[in-house]
Amino acid sequence: MHNLPLQKKKLIFQYASGKSMEKIALGLDCSVHKVVYWMNKYGLKRRTHSQASYLQFNPNGDPFKIKEKLGADEKFLLGLGLGIYWGEGEKVSRQHVRVANTDPAVLKIFVKFLLKICQLKKSKLSYSIVCFNDSNPNEVKSFWSKQLKISPEKFGKIVQIPPQGKGKYKRKSVFGVCTVYAGNVKLKAWIMQQIDNIAKSAV
Repeated sequence: MHNLPLQKKKLIFQYASGKSMEKIALGLDCSVHKVVYWMNKYGLKRRTHSQASYLQFNPNGDPFKIKEKLGADEKFLLGLGLGIYWGEGEKVSRQHVRVANTDPAVLKIFVKFLLKICQLKKSKLSYSIVCFNDSNPNEVKSFWSKQLKISPEKFGKIVQIPPQGKGKYKRKSVFGVCTVYAGNVKLKAWIMQQIDNIAKSAV
């Protein structure tokens, strides 16, 4: 049995389902070397390390699906969401979709953009807060919880820092900075591509 060739269709199905060669070998009761041999023999293209890593973190497929047919209000929301990310979003990493702001309205619009336009699964959204060390953490959590309509537990441990200014700046930032983020390399690439398209069209 172990000397018999592996069936091409079976290999394609197993590999396309996201299984690693180690898991395929375990399921077919053979060595990894044999799986590799027949993959090469059939000329089956193997995943890159980044593709394999993506599948590992997203075993059920992409956690988002960009909505294609948009009404007038949705097109407006698309523009707002991309505009917010262009101005306020984190652009360095390949994976993190992250926006931080002191204004709850900005974050509420961006979350709506992620959920309605990108159709990102709500469970993939994470939140964090940074505030001054003379602020009351419970009051800060309560404020952002009510504004974003989420449980206070979603924020985890609040990071507190010394006040960075006085007067108006301090009053405006009494509840600190809230960050909304999600980790997905494909979603980040799509957002950055849309922003790049807008930038090129403006030239």
